[in-house]
Amino acid sequence: MEPTYFIWDISPEITSIGPISLRWYSLCFMLSFLIGLFIMRKIFIKEGKNLADLDPLFIHMMLGTAIGARLGHCLFYDPMYYLSNPLEIFKVWEGGLASHGGAIGILFSLWLYARKHKDQPLMWVFDRLVIPAALGGFFIRLGNFFNSEILGTPTDVPWAIIFKRFDMIPRHPTMLYESVGYLVIFVFLVQVYRHYDGKIPRGLTFGLYFLLIFGWRFYAEFYKVRQAAFGEDFFLSVGQILSIPAILMGAYFVYKAVWNPIIPAPAQTQSRSSKKRRK
Repeated sequence: MEPTYFIWDISPEITSIGPISLRWYSLCFMLSFLIGLFIMRKIFIKEGKNLADLDPLFIHMMLGTAIGARLGHCLFYDPMYYLSNPLEIFKVWEGGLASHGGAIGILFSLWLYARKHKDQPLMWVFDRLVIPAALGGFFIRLGNFFNSEILGTPTDVPWAIIFKRFDMIPRHPTMLYESVGYLVIFVFLVQVYRHYDGKIPRGLTFGLYFLLIFGWRFYAEFYKVRQAAFGEDFFLSVGQILSIPAILMGAYFVYKAVWNPIIPAPAQTQSRSSKKRRK
């Protein structure tokens, strides 16, 4: 008896008015930032930070994510084409974003942000923003599911899905594998933050994020159709190769935070000590 597979045939567009259309991917992208803003607002209130800093923080985040993810896709997955046709880089409406590039873009944009906000050191920002960033990964991969993109390899497992907009072959729903994994990692990072009551050893959640997110990404790539226009003969996919430095970096920061923990002092303690030094 032939197994019956779930057929996915949802339009990427929710609705359209004239030339303007609202897409599921755009909605997921917006939700990731709105919920992320809510989470960071709670953290800022808890730790006594200026709420007015949230707007520039998230402007840096959005620009870093969008620019980094787009450039990452162009330069990591099809560099010859985009370097030969540089104007194609700006056609973001045609799709093409890379999480590795997004991570690099976020790191750079937050470095710029921290330089202007001395009460929020770079690692303090990293350790807290990775929490909503993990949830953002959940929403982004959910958007990929609605777009029927980043498909898995053909399979006959009972939970295989036929993406009718692509072909009629049962495939691993790898975007859902990643999405669920990122949601679990988000919940775990929230519990770590609560465990330390906001006084996270420096670099711990930052390291856990890179170790777990890209570790899970590395595993999921085994079930994914390769996206890069080159490297078909490589043992590992381009996504896996790019994940290895992130995993190693995450492991390094976790090791440092566990074996040589540096606990940030409360804001009041820091201000008192600075006053004593001035005297």
